[in-house]
Amino acid sequence: MAVPKVFESEYRFCQILWENEPISSRELSELCKEQLGWSKTTTYTVIKRLSDRGVVKNEKTIVTSLVSKEDVQASEIDELVEKKFGGSVPAFIAAFAKTKKLSEKEIEEIRRIIGE
Repeated sequence: MAVPKVFESEYRFCQILWENEPISSRELSELCKEQLGWSKTTTYTVIKRLSDRGVVKNEKTIVTSLVSKEDVQASEIDELVEKKFGGSVPAFIAAFAKTKKLSEKEIEEIRRIIGE
């Protein structure tokens, strides 16, 4: 099943949720006000929108995620590679490696991941 699209402001919301779930919608609203400057109405609107798309579940005022942070990140990377690199992972890695100086430890970690 495809991971539903999570837009940037929704992703920031999801980060708060992932760190605190399960959480009441009231508490989540308070955290969003503190960390994002959102009103209660904005938070509830985002909960509803993400609930409708299958990203979160709001049951008896308790909000939990239905998709993991890792799944959302992987979906975003897939979309980026498809849009910007024509689906070519080697082209993506080449572009990434050109612009970021990797430490030996990071290079070894990447080799380990690829080997798996």
